[in-house]
Amino acid sequence: MITLCGMSMSNYYNKVKIVLLEKGIPFTEELVGTGSKDESVLCATPLGKVPFIRAEGQTLCESQVIVDFLEARYPEHPLVPADPMAAAKVRELCMFMELYIELVGRELYGEAYFGGKLGDSSKERVKKTLARNLQALQRLARFAPFAAGDSFKLADTAAFATLPTVGLATRLVYGEDLIAAAGIDWKSYLKQLGARPSVQRVNADRKRDTDAQAAAAAAKTAASGA
Repeated sequence: MITLCGMSMSNYYNKVKIVLLEKGIPFTEELVGTGSKDESVLCATPLGKVPFIRAEGQTLCESQVIVDFLEARYPEHPLVPADPMAAAKVRELCMFMELYIELVGRELYGEAYFGGKLGDSSKERVKKTLARNLQALQRLARFAPFAAGDSFKLADTAAFATLPTVGLATRLVYGEDLIAAAGIDWKSYLKQLGARPSVQRVNADRKRDTDAQAAAAAAKTAASGA
C-alpha cells in the first residue's frame, strides 16, 4: 500500500493524488507539513518538501519523479502514450509548466497568499519573465481539449497544479491574471477537469481541510481574546 505524505493545500501533493486516483491505485494519506524538521521526514525528503510517498519499503520525493514511478509501476490506465517520443512530449510539457510557469510564479505566493511583500523590482522581473514564458507555453500546450491533446494525461495534472495557483497569484499581485491575458483560458479548462471524479475528490478534500484550518485559527483567535 502506498502512503502519500503531505497536505491537501499543496498543489504538488494534489498532482500526485490525482494520478493515484486516476490510475485506481490503493493509497492512504499521512498529514505532513512542509518544512518539517522531523528526522524521519528529512530522511524521505531532505529539504522537508511535500509531497513524498512511502512505497515498497522505500520513500520517494519530488512530484514528477513520483508520478513517473507510478506510471511505470502501475501501467494500467496509462497517463502517457505508449510511443516513447509521444510520452516524452507529455513529460516535456509537465516540466515546462513547472519550471517556467509555476516556479517563476511561486515568487509571488508570499505576497498573494501569505501576507508578505515582494519588492517592486522583483515583481516587475517576475511579470516580464512570466509574460515571455506564457507565450512559449502556448507553443507546447494544446488544450484540445486537454493540455497535451484529446485525452487526459500527466500533463493535465501539472496544469492543474500550476495554472490556477499562478493565475490567481498574478491577479492578486498585479490586478491582472497574466495567464488569461496571455490567451490561455485556464478557467474553462479547469471547469472541464472538474467533471472528473479524481479532481472532484481532490477539490473536496482541499476545501474540507482548508475550512477546518480556518475554523481552528478562528477558534484560537477567539480564545486568545477571551
